[in-house]
Amino acid sequence: MERQAIAQWAACAGLVLDPAQVVSITGKDPIFDTAFPIGEGAAVALALVGQAANRLGCLRGQRSQELSVDVRHAAASLLSFALLALDGAGVAPFEAPVLSAFFPCQGGRWIHLHAGFDEGRHTLKTLGLSLQADWAEITAFTSRCDAFELEDRLASLHLCGAVARSWSEWTTSSQGRWLAGRSAVEIVRLGDAPPEALPEGPRPMSDVRVLDLTRVLAGPTCARSLAEHGADVLHVTAPGLPTFDRFEMDTGHGKRQAYLDLNDAYQAQQVRGLVSDCDVFSQSYRLGALARRGLGPAEVAALRPGVVYVSETCYGHDGPWALRPGWEQLAQTATGIAVAQNAAAPALVPVAFTDYTTGYLAAAGVMEALRRRATEGGSWHVRVSLAQTSLWVQHVRSVRDRAQATGLGDVTPWLQSRQTPYGRMTFLGPALHMSETMPYWELPSAPVGSGMPVWASPR
Repeated sequence: MERQAIAQWAACAGLVLDPAQVVSITGKDPIFDTAFPIGEGAAVALALVGQAANRLGCLRGQRSQELSVDVRHAAASLLSFALLALDGAGVAPFEAPVLSAFFPCQGGRWIHLHAGFDEGRHTLKTLGLSLQADWAEITAFTSRCDAFELEDRLASLHLCGAVARSWSEWTTSSQGRWLAGRSAVEIVRLGDAPPEALPEGPRPMSDVRVLDLTRVLAGPTCARSLAEHGADVLHVTAPGLPTFDRFEMDTGHGKRQAYLDLNDAYQAQQVRGLVSDCDVFSQSYRLGALARRGLGPAEVAALRPGVVYVSETCYGHDGPWALRPGWEQLAQTATGIAVAQNAAAPALVPVAFTDYTTGYLAAAGVMEALRRRATEGGSWHVRVSLAQTSLWVQHVRSVRDRAQATGLGDVTPWLQSRQTPYGRMTFLGPALHMSETMPYWELPSAPVGSGMPVWASPR
């Protein structure tokens, strides 16, 4: 990829390609059956992670590093959950519930519904359908509905659903207008704090403490990317919260795991204790959910001045849709990707590109915020969303001939294998290459809640 193109991608993301940064991105799209350059987008996002890691390394007195990313390897990372194998056998495939699909509505419109974790039953109840309803029964109902009215009805009940819009429809919608001009990564100063040097260590993120309160893919991918560069990542969730084992295995590399329940006063205080000693607080709960528990951006910055707070949402952090729940599929649907993918009937891009790429962009934002904390001080808020990442790919307007899609080909050279608490795991290794501190995960992926809620070592 030409350097000018990389710089353009970076600028659209709200970041800057350093003129002194040596970076090589080889290969090109289309890898998958889509006109959107999602492999190249992932490669650029990973290169920006590498640049941010390099800058932190230089603050530690390390030599500046050269970066390289293979587009095909970056593209493979967009479905790394599907490349997992345990003890030589593939992990049971993830099967989307019947409800998580496109359904026709009146006037030739389509809506994408979503089962979420346990929200599907509430959606079916709202539609007046049984929990056993099949695609035909759901279709019979939605076909009688106005798509936009159904979308608003579900949103009013905090349930998932998005009408398939074209690019022009999205950009003229209330939320589309709100996001116009916003970058894919927003780094906002939360408050004042004195400059804070990085902890000692041989890697760009050595001994940087990351408290990871995220679920599924985008948020967990951010923390996994930070662990790739040496961060001490502690993933905390509550026992009993629904999850997807395959995704936990995929995003658990390099992390330690613990259970704490914010509904329990004592355990909530333990979380606050971890916050007071962390450097990065990453969360992907619905906007306002943690603020109601005293763990919003302002509250965390007051508890731990100098913190880098990360928020991952679906539709952005402001505007009329900010509180709407959403997933990868809904971001693609609402912002024009699904309609462009198939004009006759909306379809999703065949990989989770907004999830993983949002995670990479968030990680780049975190490391840039840590650099600012070290050089000028302050507490910082890194804001990303699935919709903004989807718009980022479309803003570049670099369309590919999908008929020329090559497919991934042989990914064997990029696979790694190690013993884990799950068994012998084969998985996709990091796609970013750095000339001095090659990214790797020190710890194997482990089940949620399998460790203790403490930092790896005292300071």
